Amino acid sequence: MPHDSSELPAGHRLSPAWSSDGAPQDRQPQDGPHRTLRLLRRAGRRQRRVAALVALTPFALFLVVTVEVPSLMDRAAPGGLPTGLLLALAQPPVTWLAVVLYEWSAHRFVDPLVRRAREDLRNAEPSS
Repeated sequence: MPHDSSELPAGHRLSPAWSSDGAPQDRQPQDGPHRTLRLLRRAGRRQRRVAALVALTPFALFLVVTVEVPSLMDRAAPGGLPTGLLLALAQPPVTWLAVVLYEWSAHRFVDPLVRRAREDLRNAEPSS
């Protein structure tokens, strides 16, 4: 996985996996604030990708069918409406479903990581 320096905390530099004398460098601990932030970024990226796919895939399919098979859009669907109109009317509920899934996944997967990151930050601050 490539590293994006914009995701790193201020003052943090990426170090090579091996030191100049050829010995492996120590790995960062598996727990702690850095791990929590990595998990939080990963969960946020995953959430955005899934939500975008849920919302955009039906819309893209609608556009492809409209362009590639226009005769299908003119056919009558159950209820007498043209298929194209029925598919167009399905777009708002699909978008609503994507928003509901996004909110649910945020509360289920991302919010606990945010709470953990805040707790790690509170524990890392020196007492005054």
